[in-house]
Amino acid sequence: MPRVILRRAVRADADTLIRANRESRAHHHPWVVPFTDQTGFDTWFERLETGTKVALVAREAATNALVGVVSLSEIVMTPSFQSAYLGYWGMAATAGRGLMTEAVGLAVRHAFEVVGLHRVEANIQPGNHRSIALVKRLGFRLEGFSPRYLKVDGDWRDHERWALLADEAR
Repeated sequence: MPRVILRRAVRADADTLIRANRESRAHHHPWVVPFTDQTGFDTWFERLETGTKVALVAREAATNALVGVVSLSEIVMTPSFQSAYLGYWGMAATAGRGLMTEAVGLAVRHAFEVVGLHRVEANIQPGNHRSIALVKRLGFRLEGFSPRYLKVDGDWRDHERWALLADEAR
């Protein structure tokens, strides 16, 4: 029985996500800076409507508590390249119980089985040990290192590149 339920983000999620992101600022820092106001939510949500990004909201099945957000972005579906970037952030209130691992695992399964991707890539800052442990549990492998890859909280940060292929998924 799944402990986590995933569904696509909708505009009605704004208040819940904004509140949870505010309450989880210390938990997120310095790895991710998600939106904490309506303007930030609107900007984030508008990117979902372009068709190259899917955002899934994860909730605990038993309590409906917000677990986190998992996204697949820059989705490319050509005959020779079927790939996306995986992004995620969990909420402090539900951390430490394996719920985000389950949520990300379900999202990766969705990427392979529903979207039809061949490859999912996660770029993670080297010091984010919990996030690296999460993708390792799901079978991702380290492919490389990208210096100053992504701007987070105003600074260009190094990232490790982790990937999983559809035929490798557990």
